[in-house]
Amino acid sequence: MDESDIGGAAHDLPRAPLRRKRRGMDMPDHQRLLIVDFGSQVTQLIARRLRELNVYCEIHPFQNVTPQFLSDYAPKAVILSGGPASVPDANSPRPPAEIFDLGVPVLGICYGQQVMMQMLGGQVTRGEGTAEFGRAYVTPSQPLDLLQGWFDGLEATGREQVWMSHGDHVSRLADGFEVYATSPGAPFAVVADAERHFYGMQFHPEVHHTPKGAKLYENFVRLAGFTGDWTMAGYREQAIAAIRDQVGDAKVICGLSGGVDSSVAAVLIHEAIGDQLTCVFVDHGLLRQGEAEEVVTMFRDNYNMPLIHADEQELFLGELDGVSDPETKRKIIGRLFIDVFQKHATAVGDAKFLAQGTLYPDVIESVSFSGGPSVTIKSHHNVGGLPEKMGLKLVEPLRELFKDEVRALGRELGLPPSFIGRHPFPGPGLAIRCPGEITREKLAILRKADAVYIDQIRRHGLYDDIWQAFVAILPVRTVGVMGDGRTYDFACALRAVTSVDGMTADYFPFTHDFLGETATRIINEVPGINRVTYDITSKPPGTIEWE
Repeated sequence: MDESDIGGAAHDLPRAPLRRKRRGMDMPDHQRLLIVDFGSQVTQLIARRLRELNVYCEIHPFQNVTPQFLSDYAPKAVILSGGPASVPDANSPRPPAEIFDLGVPVLGICYGQQVMMQMLGGQVTRGEGTAEFGRAYVTPSQPLDLLQGWFDGLEATGREQVWMSHGDHVSRLADGFEVYATSPGAPFAVVADAERHFYGMQFHPEVHHTPKGAKLYENFVRLAGFTGDWTMAGYREQAIAAIRDQVGDAKVICGLSGGVDSSVAAVLIHEAIGDQLTCVFVDHGLLRQGEAEEVVTMFRDNYNMPLIHADEQELFLGELDGVSDPETKRKIIGRLFIDVFQKHATAVGDAKFLAQGTLYPDVIESVSFSGGPSVTIKSHHNVGGLPEKMGLKLVEPLRELFKDEVRALGRELGLPPSFIGRHPFPGPGLAIRCPGEITREKLAILRKADAVYIDQIRRHGLYDDIWQAFVAILPVRTVGVMGDGRTYDFACALRAVTSVDGMTADYFPFTHDFLGETATRIINEVPGINRVTYDITSKPPGTIEWE
């Protein structure tokens, strides 16, 4: 058994080899690497490692990887991901056997290594005291330079730190394979059939706990002959062509939240189709302090886009009144967004498309493919398609991008650095930073506290060092003393994380002096709060947002 799973990639990225159309988008050719997903919680990190190398890759659930798919997709290399299943089980996931007949390099990781061994004639054994979870060390059993450059840049002797997460282990190699490294719980930690370019490792090189994992992927794609033809400049060009091809002369409305994602999507689509695009900025009463004015001013003054400022605060806050369940909040907000867009689509004059800034991590966290091993972490208001009654088709030009790639595309499009560098802000807004029942009083307190916190971060020159920072107001009141009087006010939690793509995150190591100064300012300047805490939870096990 590989790692226990809390979510995996279930989203098919646009397919390239035969210039197939997906969602109406005609995508050009790239050198393609296929990642077969068996439900690992870190499959998406494999894609991140490869994207950093300018390698175009797609994650596909194992159920969808049929012989016909392989023929159409024609990958230049294949990676088999980890997963929570146990290979010895009768119904455990399998890739098609045709993968091993493609004549391209294949890399199996953890469960991927085990399933490759089992299918090619080796054996996998369940448990028996060889489980490894967390930091481990692999020791070479023969010179690694025999692997045609796959281990270039790594230690040829001694041992390497890696990250293990397995219960089962390979107990007998398939014909043609040799063992190149071992660990205390994995007698075949690194194996290879150098002649056929089949490689397997029991550890996870995609996580940062394997310090030289990125180098392994770099060596693998070089060995496979990739030249790194996936760039943001190229993506911008192909995305504009794809949007024009999908939309034609139809009108498009874009859900503009003011965050980086929807802003980049709006500018990209506007570059493609000009005034066929109308942006709809929904002011749902869950925005940060001064945000509505800032967003409207920027887009009307700097980009001269048709923009509707939809003030729907009473609608949203009225429906959310008394609601405390986080999933119910998200579903209400998602439904109301659709209703508002539908109303304005009619007002625009028969719009045919709705554009959204949906990103790849949104889809990963929202979708659990039918019958597959992944689980849904949480619903995203902008994922999952549209009601048939709406009569609109989706345009989602960022759907295969990670957040840092969206920022790179924004720079390519010429968005102001100050705007590109803004911390992410969720579509449901402050609703998911207000655990428990939402009230106008709590939202007003939260806005003021958040503004003080962000001001503190900027004053100390830390804003650009942090991926995301915000305040959550807690659904409890605590006793305090201010002056000579007793208070009974809300507690709040400060949250700040560092991350690359939002899929994993670590809390930011503020100094105690900073935290003390910030807590003092919030308590002094924000009536209604008398206690401040700091959230030091990483992702996983927590999520970045509180709901």
